[in-house]
Amino acid sequence: MYSKKIIKKIVFSFLLLGILVIPAISFASGHGEEASAGHGDIALVFGAMAIILILSKLGSLITRFGQPAVLGEILVGVVLGNLALLGFSFFRELEHNAIIAFLAEFGVVLLLFQIGLESNVKEIRSVGVKSLVVAMIGVIAPFVLGTYLIGPYIFPGLEQIAYLFIGAALTATSVGITGRVFKDFNKLHIKEAKVVLGAAVIDDVMGLLILAVITAIATVGSISPAAIAIITLKAFGFLFGGIVIGSYIAKNLGKVLLKIHTGIGMKLSLALSIGLFFSYIASLFGLAPIIGAFVAGLLLDNVHFNGFKNYRLVRDIKNWMESRDRNGVNKALSQILEKHSRKHVEDLIENVAFVFVPIFFVYTGLQVKLETFFNPKVLLIALLVTVIAVIGKVISSVFLPKNYNKWIVGFAMVPRGEVGLIFGNIGKSLGVISDEVFSVIIVMVILTTLIAPPVLSGLLNKYKDEN
Repeated sequence: MYSKKIIKKIVFSFLLLGILVIPAISFASGHGEEASAGHGDIALVFGAMAIILILSKLGSLITRFGQPAVLGEILVGVVLGNLALLGFSFFRELEHNAIIAFLAEFGVVLLLFQIGLESNVKEIRSVGVKSLVVAMIGVIAPFVLGTYLIGPYIFPGLEQIAYLFIGAALTATSVGITGRVFKDFNKLHIKEAKVVLGAAVIDDVMGLLILAVITAIATVGSISPAAIAIITLKAFGFLFGGIVIGSYIAKNLGKVLLKIHTGIGMKLSLALSIGLFFSYIASLFGLAPIIGAFVAGLLLDNVHFNGFKNYRLVRDIKNWMESRDRNGVNKALSQILEKHSRKHVEDLIENVAFVFVPIFFVYTGLQVKLETFFNPKVLLIALLVTVIAVIGKVISSVFLPKNYNKWIVGFAMVPRGEVGLIFGNIGKSLGVISDEVFSVIIVMVILTTLIAPPVLSGLLNKYKDEN
C-alpha cells in the first residue's frame, strides 16, 4: 500500500494539472469545429496533442497499483472523451479529426513494428502449431457463439447477415493491447507471449478473411468459393512471401544506403521506411496495416544494419577497449556492448514510439461513450455478450501443453480493442446491424479492452514468482 505522503503527491499532481488544463480545454471547446474539421487552426491540434501526451504519462500512475500503463492511457482517453457530458466537447470531436486519427494509426503501427523487432521468426516458428491451434479456436468458438447463440437468442428476428456480423465482431483480438501489456512487464520473451503473438497475427488474418467474406455477402448478396480462396491466398501469401522477399529487400537496401551515409539517422530512416512500406503493402492485400508492421519487424534481422554507426558512447567504449589488453573485464564489457549494439534499432524506434503509441491508446479511449451504459437493457445484454466473448477467447488455450500457463494465453486473447470497433463500424455503415446491436458491440469491446490488461497483469506478476 502507499504512504499518505505518496497519496498526497498524487492528489496534488492531479489538482495542479486540473488548474493548468481545464482552462485550455474550455478554450479549445469553443473552437472545436475548426479543429475537428481537420483543417483551419492546426495549432489547436498541437494543443490537443500536448494535453494528450502529458495526461497519458500521468495515466502511468496506474502502474503504482500493479496495472499496465496501457490501461491508464485508455482510461485517460475515456475521461477526456466523456468530458462532453460536462459541456467540454473538444476531445470528443477529436475522435473525428483526421490528423489525430492518423497519429493514432501511426502509433499502433509503430507498436506492432516494435513488437516484431523484439520477436524472432525462429522462436515464433517453434510455437507455430500451438499458435495456429490457439488462433483457430479463438476465432471459431467466438464466431459460432456469436452467430448461433448470441444472435438468434439475444437478438431474435434479425436477418442471418446481422448474426454473421455479430459473430465476426467477436472473433477479433487486439494484438496491440496484449502486446503492450507483455512489453510493459518485460515478458515478450516468455513462451506464452510467443504463442499469443503468433496466434494474434493468425487470428487477425482469419478475422479479416471472415469480415471480407461477410462484407461481400452483405454487398452483393453472395460470394463464390473461388473468391474466398483468392482472398485467403492473398492474405497468407503476404505473410510468408513478405518475410522471405522482404528480408532480401531490406538486406540489399541497407547496403545501398550504407554507401551514401552510415549515420544513425540513415539507420532509423531505413528501419522506419521498411515498417511503413510493409504496412502499406499489407493494406493492398486486404490486411490491416498493423499486420504489415509486425511482419516488417520480424524480418529486420540485425545483420541488415551491420556497418551503420552505434551510439557515440558505445563507439567510445569500444575504442577504449581496443587500446588495452584483453582480460576478464574487457570480455564482460564486450558482451554487454554487443547486446546493446544489437538492440540499437529497437532503442531508436522506441524513442519515436514514446510519443506516438500513447496517442493511439488515448484515442481508443476517446471512442468510449459512457452514455451507452445509461440504457439498462443495452447494458444488461452487453454484459451477457461480454461474458460469452471472454469465454470464447479463454478456451482458445485449452489444448496447450501443461507447461504453458493457459490462463495467460487465454486472457491475452480477450481484448477486442480497435479491431472490434472496426468490425462493428463496417456492419453499421452497411446498414446490416441496428443501433442497439452496434451499442452492444461497442460496450463489449470496451469491457473486454478494459478487463484484459489488469487480469493479465495479475497473472504475469504471479508468473514471475512461479518460474
